[in-house]
Amino acid sequence: MAIKAINELLISGKRVFIRVDFNVPKDKKTGEISDDTRIREALPTIRFALEQEAKVILASHFGRPKGKPVPEMSLLPVAQRLSELLGQDVIFPDDCIGDGVRKCVQDLAPGGVILLENLRFHPEEEANDPGFAQKLAQLCEVYINDAFGTAHRAHASTAGMAEFVKEKGVGFLMQKEINYLSKLIEDPERPFLAILGGAKISDKIGVVENLLSKVDGILICGGMAYTFLKAQKIEVGKSLLEDDKIPTAKKLLDRAKTKKIPLLLPEDHVVAPALEKGVKSQVKGLKKIPADQMALDIGPATIAKFVAKIKKAKTIFWNGPAGAFEIEPFNQGTIAIARAVAESGALSVIGGGDSVAAVHQAGVADKITHISTGGGASLEFIEGKKLPGISALEVA
Repeated sequence: MAIKAINELLISGKRVFIRVDFNVPKDKKTGEISDDTRIREALPTIRFALEQEAKVILASHFGRPKGKPVPEMSLLPVAQRLSELLGQDVIFPDDCIGDGVRKCVQDLAPGGVILLENLRFHPEEEANDPGFAQKLAQLCEVYINDAFGTAHRAHASTAGMAEFVKEKGVGFLMQKEINYLSKLIEDPERPFLAILGGAKISDKIGVVENLLSKVDGILICGGMAYTFLKAQKIEVGKSLLEDDKIPTAKKLLDRAKTKKIPLLLPEDHVVAPALEKGVKSQVKGLKKIPADQMALDIGPATIAKFVAKIKKAKTIFWNGPAGAFEIEPFNQGTIAIARAVAESGALSVIGGGDSVAAVHQAGVADKITHISTGGGASLEFIEGKKLPGISALEVA
């Protein structure tokens, strides 16, 4: 099975539907876009289609309107920003299906752009309704998915409509994501180190299981580390804990030991009675977290040990912060990891979400090999799952 890229398809003069991810953050007070990174990431694919004189139809979701029109979740501000970035008009109909949309598409000139209204204003989008998928498919002659951030969702626009379009493939952003993540799990330069943080072990069980047969070491930090520590009968005070996942953590620790894969946990912690600004914090050793305190970051000894491991790596996958990095002083571990990864010289892939915010906060985003646009999608890819948005594009 093979997947074609947009530059391998004949798209000149054709109606090309590009599923993008324009679910960008907006300022709640002004309604203005506060970060246009996702729009910019899609520009190479859009510009290529325009250079080929294609008739470009863009579609995206925005927020969670729960299947009905919500004015605050309109893509109009995105259409205006995209128009500025492209330097040309972007037609914006008031829906994504219907007679008005069909007329707009029919009248679209080669090299023209339409951005459809929020797909999730229709409940059929998330339900992957075949009828809705067919209506979207009837708008185009070529289907391109360039929305990696939603590739793990089997929705009408990300998977369903591909069935009804003969010519289909990926955009440059999706192609880049697949290439980098495939290299990690198929042919990494060694040592290959995974750094997994964030709040919950439940989000990353499958990832840890799959990585144990691929990596040369795993660094565990963030809130999820305390379920692993509890599995070793270490008291963790009021730290984040998933009691029901303690047996699973124990199994993963045993499996890592059997496979002789180092799975490193925090050796010291920055603790405080609560997660709030201005709270008094202190560093405590491995088995010395007071019963009335919670661990909110890794301590200096752990930072030193983790950084030493990172320096030796040739390939690094990182997903999830080391602590509550949004609030000082609990950002030190995450920033130290971000800087160490950037300075390592390794092929580095950041798996979306808070880790992306962390490398920007540390000022090292430009030194990371690849920053994924999809946190959940990148984790499921690394876990070894088939992503509906990718498998729908496979052709014999």
